[in-house]
Amino acid sequence: MARARRRTTTAVRYDPTFGDTALATARQDLVVGRWQGARDLLRDTGRDWDRRTHRVRLLADTAAGIRTVETWQSAEPDNPDALVLRAETEVMRIFSAVAETNRTAGAPPASEDSLDRPHLDRAARICLQASERNPADPLPWVSLMTLARLYGQGHPHVWHWWRELQARDPYSREGHHQVLRHLSARWHGSHGEMYNFARDSAAFAPHGSPLAALTQAARAEHYRQRVETEGAAAVGLTYHWNHEVALQALHSTMRQWIAHRSGIEYAQDVADLNTLAHGLVFAGLTTEATEVFRQLGDRPTRVPWSYTGNAEALFDHWRTQLAR
Repeated sequence: MARARRRTTTAVRYDPTFGDTALATARQDLVVGRWQGARDLLRDTGRDWDRRTHRVRLLADTAAGIRTVETWQSAEPDNPDALVLRAETEVMRIFSAVAETNRTAGAPPASEDSLDRPHLDRAARICLQASERNPADPLPWVSLMTLARLYGQGHPHVWHWWRELQARDPYSREGHHQVLRHLSARWHGSHGEMYNFARDSAAFAPHGSPLAALTQAARAEHYRQRVETEGAAAVGLTYHWNHEVALQALHSTMRQWIAHRSGIEYAQDVADLNTLAHGLVFAGLTTEATEVFRQLGDRPTRVPWSYTGNAEALFDHWRTQLAR
């Protein structure tokens, strides 16, 4: 995973760019119909797959509700970055359509397609076209892994897509998190399958890799899903964060990631540090949490704090308590 130097300035609260000012500017450009900023940003990002993945996904999130990416494609039909962004934008549009359908008609079971199959297949074809245009780029495969869980029982080629992604970016942070979601009980797996994938991925990741925090992401998703389906008083939730297996995973993440973290930061470290800090404070490991908050600073995310209460209030409470 390629990385960029850690920023020392404090990011705006709930800043989805995590302090990436160049990305924030390019997103604003897209809103007003100017695609040149996104083109220049992705060109300058080069083969830093970690930062490129984060930037493309945030650009696509902005582009999903407008037509600027299509304008870019028309102006520069041979630019592979335009097609990669278009592919991820189509996936974002699919998820927006699914969310709207779920609000009005309710969510279908995971065994059924989340949207009409022709819409899903069309987005998949655009992703595959993007991969053909730029064979070395892992981004279209990340897009496909994201899209795959919207197919009833998962897309039949999902694990082929995962192998293609691993061949290009074996420690893709976003790719691993998409597989984690795919294997969750909410989608096409179980709590056990999700935890097994998280533990195996963390164990084989190099020291200093934020993939070590996958185990905490799995635990947070497990908690969210149980509260949603069983209620906050579900049996065993009292010990969800601090039983022996949870504590072992937290100590392992501290040893494997935080102890080897240097003066450079991955694109989504803010999200992963929040996930780890959340797990530590609810496990009662305040010494370790103090160290993580020292590195995190005043950079909260809504997830996973919102799973256990008011996100901002919880973050501020623990940051203040540990600072004392």
